[in-house]
Parts: sequence; C-alpha cells; structure tokens
Amino acid sequence: MTSGPDEAKNRARRNLLLKNESEVQLLWEESKVFEACPDNEPPGPGEKFFGNFAYPYMNGLLHLGHAFSLSKLEFAAAYHRLRGSNVLLPFAFHCTGMPIKASADKLAREIQQYGNPPVFPEVKDSSSVMANDIKADQGADVIPDKFKGKKSKAIAKVGAHMYQWEIMKNFGLKDEEIAKFQDPYHWLTYFPPLGKDVLKKFGLGCDWRRSFITTHMNPFYDAFVKWQMRKLKKSGKVIKAIRYTIYSPLDGQPCADHDRATGEGVQSQEYVLIKMEVVPPFPSKLKILEGRKVYLAATTLRPETMYGQTNCWVLPDGIYGAFEINETDIFILTARAALNLAYQNLSRVPEKPTCLCELSGNDLIGLPLKSPLAFNSTIYALPMLTILTDKGTGIITSVPSDSPDDFIALQDLVTKPALRDKYGVKDEWVCNDVVLIIHIPEFGLKSAEKVCRDLKIKSQNDREKLAEAKKDDIYERIY
Repeated sequence: MTSGPDEAKNRARRNLLLKNESEVQLLWEESKVFEACPDNEPPGPGEKFFGNFAYPYMNGLLHLGHAFSLSKLEFAAAYHRLRGSNVLLPFAFHCTGMPIKASADKLAREIQQYGNPPVFPEVKDSSSVMANDIKADQGADVIPDKFKGKKSKAIAKVGAHMYQWEIMKNFGLKDEEIAKFQDPYHWLTYFPPLGKDVLKKFGLGCDWRRSFITTHMNPFYDAFVKWQMRKLKKSGKVIKAIRYTIYSPLDGQPCADHDRATGEGVQSQEYVLIKMEVVPPFPSKLKILEGRKVYLAATTLRPETMYGQTNCWVLPDGIYGAFEINETDIFILTARAALNLAYQNLSRVPEKPTCLCELSGNDLIGLPLKSPLAFNSTIYALPMLTILTDKGTGIITSVPSDSPDDFIALQDLVTKPALRDKYGVKDEWVCNDVVLIIHIPEFGLKSAEKVCRDLKIKSQNDREKLAEAKKDDIYERIY
C-alpha cells in the first residue's frame, strides 16, 4: 500500500507537532532547564520542590502504566517550575532482586534444552483428561476433567505459556542478541539506556545528572544501602532471624513479593501436620524401616475436625518416599513436601531431605494407622483418585461427616465392590459409619452427606458439583 496525497495531508498536523516537540526538547537539553542547582549556584536561592518516582524495574521496556503514574509527578514538577521554584526531579532504574536473575537463568535453561536459537515443542491445551477409574471399572463413559490449573498473573495476561525466549522476541530483539541475556549483567546495560531514551521522548523534566542504576555495579548506591542497613541494625531497627517466607532453593535466598518472575502476591500457607503412625508389623515394602517410628504425614487446614477421621487417603499411582525427619522418625510423603519440610528444620540433614526408599500409593493402601485425636483406634490408608501431589504432602486425612470429597470417595468404596477389588481394599478397612462431630444448623450432624444429596453428587467423578459444594454460600455456611 502506498501513501497518497490525502494521507500525507492528514498526517501533516501530526508531523508538525512531532517536529515542534523534538525542537523544543533539544532546546531544553541545550539550555539545561531541568538541571537543579544548590542555593549557592545559579539560579540561586528560592522556593524548593523535590519530586521522586519509584524506580521502575528493568527486566523489560517501560510501558503505558509507567507513563500514567509518572505524568502526575511530571505535571506537579512543571507547575512548580513555572512558579519559579528550584525544582529537582531525578530518575533511577531498579535492577536488584530476583526477576532479572530468574529470567536470565530461565533463558539459559531454554537454550541448553532447546538449542540456540531454540526450537520449542508445540504447546497443547493445558486442560488434562484425568483417568476415571470408577466409571471405567463399571464400563461407563469416561468424563474428561474440565478443571484447569490456576495461571500466574503474567501468564494470565498473555493467555498462554510463554518461553523466556519468546518474551525477549516480543521486545523486538533478534535471535543473535537474545542469547546475550543469559548474563544477568547484560540486562543492566541494555534496558536502562532504552528507558532513558523513552523518557526523554516522553518529555520528562528530569535532571539526568542524578540518574543511576541499583546493584553493586553502582558502588556509590551500593555503599549507601550498606550504610543504611548497618545503621538500622546498630539501632535495633532490623535484626537477622528466621521467619516463614517464599524461598528459592535454586538461588539460595528468599523471594520477596516483587522479586519474583511469577507468583506475585502468593503468600505462605500454614498447615497443621498430622502424624499417623504406621502400626507394625510392616509390609515387605517397608521392612527397611523397621526399628524406626514411621508416620504417614498429612496436612490439614481444619485440625478441629480430626476427631472425625475414619481413614486417610493416598493417590494409588502417586510417588511417595520414606524421608528421615530425625534419628528416630520417618515421614512418608511426596518428595516435594519433604524438600519443603527440610527448609523448616524437619529433616535429619537440614535443607537436604534423605529418602530411605521410594513408594507408590499402591504400596500404602491398607496400612493400619494410629491417628491423633481420632475416635477410631485404628484407621487405614485407602485410595482416592483426585489427590494433587503438588499440594500439601499428597496424603489426605478423611473426615466424611463434614467433607463432601471425603464422604463421596468413601461411599464409592462402600458401594462399589469392583473398585475395592481393583485396589485390593478389604471390606474391614472401609468404615461404613461416619463419625459425627459437628452439628451445623440446617445441615445437622452429617453436613457432607446432606450437601452431596442436595447437589445430587453421585461419585468422585462429579468434580464440578464437588467444587460447587465447597464454595459460595454453601462453603461459608458449612466451613
């Protein structure tokens, strides 16, 4: 498509404005109108105005959000300058923290795995079709799971998973340039100058003599931060101690909220760990653990309901391990949970979980357990097909009187002999009667049963209805 006379005419006013803009900005720079001087230098004493803007983080280009926020400060500075005030408006670029390092490491891993330039595999729909053992055993149709995992804020914005290489391509970088960003220090020399150029075009009335970047690459700012922290520590305002936080084993340091490439806003979740002791004699798979106290370790957010335990749940094809907690105690849980506990001083070797043997969920089914606070002296480990092993410990306590998930999973085992046979579940392991512990107005002592009946939940496959049972007004009234 070529530009005709009409199109050139339509752009004439815009081009004139751009020409005026560049000429005026050049005049500002030559006249040094934004350079603020102390009282003993021209333009001399006068009313002072100081404005500052939170350093934008330099893991990418500046965007419209920066312009919107900055426009308020820019307007205030220009107003005071017109009134004859001595105005100081500096600007700096934030380069410390984890996002730049995390992005550089991610890029390096992608190049190592997929080549330079990388050839990425096709990304399929993130929804997975989970195995539906119960209906398959009965010869019925298998219903694909419709639930999708929650996406991080960054991925939710773009609508799909993006590789770091693709993110860099979106910045307009060429393939031969992108590989340089494996070095986190390259980010510090590339993006701040681009940010400065954009802000100059924006017309920011900034004294660029006062501009800098953070990190130890700037020894002056680094010295200032060290002085500040030492002074605060000496005065008792800051201390070095231990607290629960989001932590990166890969980088060996905590990840503050704004220091993460993804997961901003995610906070620590506090669980109560339930130690369910395995009753001897141990089966052959656990013989290596004889002489130690062995526990199936479950997590719960509702410890007050533990009186009503009838069993515990394991994922039949889940991968578990027997991990040393101290010289005497062994916890059976997922490797992910063991690593988490190891950074909370719950491991024989701090920060390094030691696994004595690997176990599948099938190896755990039928284990007799003694659970604290439970009315039943012995409960058994039984199969549940919907457990997520990337949450908690992969082992779940079962309180069918108050949990719809527990109630319907237990009913599946009670009413479906084929399911029990498939996983080798003996009749005596399955508790037919729920333990009544909490009376809830309008729901009685069997709230889970009533909710399942009201919502017509028939089995574990009714995942949408089970999710509905735990949210909105029903969830608030029961939980």
